[in-house]
Amino acid sequence: MSDTTTLTPPVSSTTTTPFSGRDVGGHVRRTARHYGPVLALYGVLKLIGFAVFMYLLDSDGGFRTRNPRFGGGAHVWDVLATWDGWWYQQIAAHGYHPALVHVPGATGLITLEGNSAAFFPLYPATMRLVSDTTGLGLYGSGMLVSVVASFAAALGIYAVTVRFGGRRAGLAAAGLWAVWPGSGMEWSAYSESLYIALAVWACHAVMTDRWLTAGVLTFAAGLGRPTAVALIAALTVAALQTLHRRRENLAGPWTAMAIAPLGLVGYVLWVGNEMGDLGGYFKLQSGAWAHSFDYGKQTVDVFSSMAVGRFDYLFASPLEDVIAVATVLLAALLIPLLIRLRPPAVLLVHTLLTIALVLGSQQIFGNVSRYLLPCFPLFIPLAVRLRTLGLPTLCLLLGIAAVASGSYGGYVLFEAGVP
Repeated sequence: MSDTTTLTPPVSSTTTTPFSGRDVGGHVRRTARHYGPVLALYGVLKLIGFAVFMYLLDSDGGFRTRNPRFGGGAHVWDVLATWDGWWYQQIAAHGYHPALVHVPGATGLITLEGNSAAFFPLYPATMRLVSDTTGLGLYGSGMLVSVVASFAAALGIYAVTVRFGGRRAGLAAAGLWAVWPGSGMEWSAYSESLYIALAVWACHAVMTDRWLTAGVLTFAAGLGRPTAVALIAALTVAALQTLHRRRENLAGPWTAMAIAPLGLVGYVLWVGNEMGDLGGYFKLQSGAWAHSFDYGKQTVDVFSSMAVGRFDYLFASPLEDVIAVATVLLAALLIPLLIRLRPPAVLLVHTLLTIALVLGSQQIFGNVSRYLLPCFPLFIPLAVRLRTLGLPTLCLLLGIAAVASGSYGGYVLFEAGVP
């Protein structure tokens, strides 16, 4: 890991009083010069991909004939808050009413009625808070939270990557976050951007020995998505490694390990208690959405079927699934390159466990490109190689990818599949 690149803007040598207006103004300008290019690059790339995404949706027009819950709406932007987005708005508006309600006579994969308790509370709670504070509707508030969080995630990805390859690599990594498969979810009424922003900065806090911050951020991430179990495990491994290496009883790592799992475990136990069944959350996921951990059986079915040109597996959606398979293969190629960089344990454990959880689960396989978005450390080895390009060439390549991402990163998920 390189320690030659600083994460903060250079400090002026001019002596000023701590609270002088000149000092504050200078700090703001230095911060803007340092982080402005990151935000600008990410924002421009996302705008390009988003515009293409909206154009493709409008050109197809199929959303106008669909149920507003399932990929439809009166306007093209309504699609961004359908499927899971509809559930999040219901939670923000009406709260939770956890229950396991059996579908009369059902004997197949789906035996339970869908219930909002399957969706973790952080994103809808934030959506409601922003709505109450600003007066925006729940849809607008959800979009605002996602967009702001996506920029926060971009800055975090930059801050992590710059430690490996300098500012140019950090800039490339932030750009890759904008165009990665599944990136269409970043600007939608979904929880991905908020969760990933928390995960990125939690990892960065671990890397910089800010254990209380890491524990609190991981606690919050655990209220955002169930895959936070990978982040909790990564923090725990890193904390134990620190305690062993320093051979002293440090309060910070112990505190972080104690705080980190409380959000996820607390929510799952609360749902179970409300349902009268401590395993209720998992029964709901399995019985209402056919999501369960199957040790990779469905993943093997998908790959073996597609290898011989068939799409006869569970929840088949050919175009979406081809992109998901390509994403998995890309991840497989990047993992050895990431390991060669000898990253901190928190990054490697978080990445590998997230991949294991995603590929080891029975689910709509086409959503894998979305579920693997939290594996941001995979950007690092690619970004380190891209840093050798001139800035105009880097921007051109990422710009082309941004145009394409409007299709593979957004349109295919929302229109050709079920996000």
